Amino acid sequence: MTTFRAARGTRDLLPTETPRWTALERPADDLAARYGYQRIETPMLEQTGVFERGVGEVTDIVEKELFRIAPRTEEGESWSLRPEPTAGIVRAYVQHGMQTWPQPVKLAMTGPMFRYDRPQAGRYRQFWQFDIEAIGDPGPAIDAEIIELGTRFYADAGLTGVEVQLNTIGDPACRPAYIEVLTAWYRQRTAQLPAFELGRLERNPLRLLDSKDPSMVALNGHAPRITDHLCDACAQHFAAVQEHLHVLGVPFRVEPGLVRGLDYYTRTAFEFYIAGREGQQQALGGGGRYDGLVELLGGRPTPGIGFGIGLDRLILALDEQGVTPAVAVAPVAVVVGADPDDTVGRLRIATALRAAGIPARAELGRRKLGKQLEAAARDGAHFAVILGDELASGDVQVRDLPAGSQKVVPVSGLAREI
Repeated sequence: MTTFRAARGTRDLLPTETPRWTALERPADDLAARYGYQRIETPMLEQTGVFERGVGEVTDIVEKELFRIAPRTEEGESWSLRPEPTAGIVRAYVQHGMQTWPQPVKLAMTGPMFRYDRPQAGRYRQFWQFDIEAIGDPGPAIDAEIIELGTRFYADAGLTGVEVQLNTIGDPACRPAYIEVLTAWYRQRTAQLPAFELGRLERNPLRLLDSKDPSMVALNGHAPRITDHLCDACAQHFAAVQEHLHVLGVPFRVEPGLVRGLDYYTRTAFEFYIAGREGQQQALGGGGRYDGLVELLGGRPTPGIGFGIGLDRLILALDEQGVTPAVAVAPVAVVVGADPDDTVGRLRIATALRAAGIPARAELGRRKLGKQLEAAARDGAHFAVILGDELASGDVQVRDLPAGSQKVVPVSGLAREI
C-alpha cells in the first residue's frame, strides 16, 4: 500500500508545535500595530515577472529557488509561489493606488513563503516570515525605526544576544562606478571563480559578493568595498542611520561585506544575527531599503524599506538557548457527568460556557465519572463541572481541581462563578 508523506523540505506543524507559532505570530501582529503598521495579505502566487523584475533575474531566488507553476489555462501567463513578500506587497501598493494614501504606507504580514532550496536545519522549502514594509519615506529615521522594531521582536520572543549587521550598498548615483571597480577586480581573478560565478560576473557582478559558494568567502573578504565608493548623499544617509540607532540603544556592527541578495536593495542593508554566530546560514532575518522597486513594478519613483524575519530560524534559535516553549492553552473547565450516556447535557453546558467566552471542553466519551475527572485533570483544566442529580433542580457541582474543593452552583450563574 502506498504511504504518503509531506513533500521533501516541508513538514506538518502538529498541535504540539503550533502553540509556539501562535506565541510568535500574535506578538508580531501586536508589535506591528503598536508601531503603526497595518496588516496586509497578498496571494501566495504571483506572476513570475513580479519576482524576475523585482527580486532580479540574476539571483539565487529566481535562478535556482523559484517554484514556478505550470499554467492549466491558455492565458499564457507564468505564475510562481512567492519566495519572499516584498515584491508582492509592492505590486499591491502599485495596483491599488496606495501612492495616493498618506505616506509612508506602513504594512505588515506574517505567512508562508516558498523556495526550492536545499533542505537543512532551519531552512525549509515552505517557511514562515514576519514581514514589515514602510513605503514612501526616504529618510534615515524610518530605517532606524524598522531595525529597532526587529530587535524588539526578538527580545519580546525571549531571544538574547541578537546583533544587527549594518551596511550601505549605495544607489544608482554611486553604485555604477563601484561595480566597474568590482568587475575589474574579479576579472583579474577569474581563475579563482567557480563556473557559475563566472557567468554572474558578466551579468551582475554585485551578486558575487552574496555568493553562497564556500570557495568565494575568502576571496570576497578582499574585494573592494562599496563604503569606499559612496556618493555624499549615500554616505550622509548611512551616517544618519547609525546616529539614530545609537540614540535608540540598538546594538549594531558595520559590516562592509554585507550585500543583501536581491536586486531591489539600495542604500541601507542589514541582517540580524546572534552575536558570535555570523555566517551565511546563520542569519535570523534581514532587510534593507528598496528605493527603485516601486518604479520597477510600474509605479512612480517611491522609496521603501522593510525586513523579513524567519520564524523557523527563530524557533530553532530559541530551542538552542533553552527558552521554555509555549504550552497549549488548557480548557478552563471540563464538563463531566455522573450519567455516562448524557452527552447531550454535557455538550449543552459546555456550549453555554463557550458562548460566555470561557474555554471549555465537554466529555463526550461514554466513560465512568472517575475516568472523566482523570481526563479533566490531565487536560490541565481548573474546574470540573459535574452534572448529577442536582441538574433536575437547575444546579451543577463545580470542583476546583487544584484546590480539591467543590460546591453546588446554579446553572444560570455558572459562567459568572467560573
